[in-house]
Amino acid sequence: MAVKPAWGRAWHGRSYDLGRMTLPELWAAYLTYPAISLYTALAVAAASVAVATATHWEAVALPALLAVLIYPVAWYLIHRFILHGRWLYRMKWSATLWKRIHFDHHQDPHRLAVLFGAPSNTLPTLAALTMPVGYAVAAVPGAAAAFAAGLVTTCIYEFVHCIQHLNYTPKSRFVRHLKLSHLLHHFHNENGNYGIVDFVPDRLLGTYYRDARERPRSASVYNLGYDMEEACRYPWVMNATGWPPRKGPPQVGAPLSSLARKPSS
Repeated sequence: MAVKPAWGRAWHGRSYDLGRMTLPELWAAYLTYPAISLYTALAVAAASVAVATATHWEAVALPALLAVLIYPVAWYLIHRFILHGRWLYRMKWSATLWKRIHFDHHQDPHRLAVLFGAPSNTLPTLAALTMPVGYAVAAVPGAAAAFAAGLVTTCIYEFVHCIQHLNYTPKSRFVRHLKLSHLLHHFHNENGNYGIVDFVPDRLLGTYYRDARERPRSASVYNLGYDMEEACRYPWVMNATGWPPRKGPPQVGAPLSSLARKPSS
């Protein structure tokens, strides 16, 4: 039986992860990921609507620029106060949502299958953030242009996020800086460095730190505060995961099934 290429296994368990991928393998996985294809198609469609309905170039350019400027601020606020908040896992109806959109990523930062956000969550949020601003500036063309710009920005953020977890040293000093800042968030102290591509909001709001010496190591960097005590009080994430919250990342390359341990009753 022929063995599938590594990138073809990218969405199945933990047998293939960013800690062991090469850059060409990442490109292949990224370009074939369904959500990226969907975002690209929607961006082309929205941009086409914007161009077809606009009567002057400012109706397209200004809303698109505003969407790009709003994006890092919105990401910072969502990341800090929603994804790192502890209220989502304390409600049964939102616990599995929080598990999928962020807890799984911190439990296993190199696992490619949970790095990308689900379109069912990403698209409504993106539309709510960009389209009203674009519509206020230039009606339908503005809304479409802002949405298209938000989709393109999302694709860029997702790829940079992959690079930050890839076993690869970027040639660009700027990208190396982004990678270091994000890895500190994942492996040293999660209460800071909330940005992905832009850390200006972190700097303005006092949550940016340059190296590990500036902050103590956090005991909750992998579980985001969802430890065994919390899991016993609010079991829905643990039940959905199938094993207790981990205190550290699994061994790179270890099959996901080998890590599964049912919580004791």
